[in-house]
Amino acid sequence: MDVLTVSQASKYCRVSPKTIINWIEAGHIKSYKTVGGHRRIKKEDLDGFLRERGMPAFEKTGEEVKKRILVVDDDKIIVETIVQSLEEDEYEYELISASDGFEAGIQVSHFKPDLIILDIMMPDINGYEVCKRIKTNSETKDTKIVVLSAYLDEESYRKMEEYGADACFSKPLPLPQLKEEVAKLLGLKG
Repeated sequence: MDVLTVSQASKYCRVSPKTIINWIEAGHIKSYKTVGGHRRIKKEDLDGFLRERGMPAFEKTGEEVKKRILVVDDDKIIVETIVQSLEEDEYEYELISASDGFEAGIQVSHFKPDLIILDIMMPDINGYEVCKRIKTNSETKDTKIVVLSAYLDEESYRKMEEYGADACFSKPLPLPQLKEEVAKLLGLKG
């Protein structure tokens, strides 16, 4: 493992993901961002940082299976905010994003997410139709769907539930509640 996510680095050092982010932002650890805005740390850079400070590294025992999350929204800032927030979480998610319906369709079939965070109001996508297709397809019916909408009234909420959404959130996003709901839907929290 040559490159670590924030979550992997936090487990490696036995500190919180937020501590890793603070070290990065303070310039103590070098990192880079992927095209999707995810932070990555070279293991050799992290090891050098730990050696300089006389801190131990804790190797992980075995690879756990990561829960896969697809974030679909045409607003790059919202995608980045959600991805960064989930990367800072204690659970080790594998995260990717899509900015339109076409890309989302490709990612659903190739990435096979356990959970999709979906904006229902995008220029080329009907969120209701996406939910329905995912929930009626035998290969994807167990995929959890969290819907985001700037216009979530009672009727939209009922319609989304009818089409198979597992949870619905209004924008602006309540990130702590979103993170909590994601963990619950993925069976990581009771």
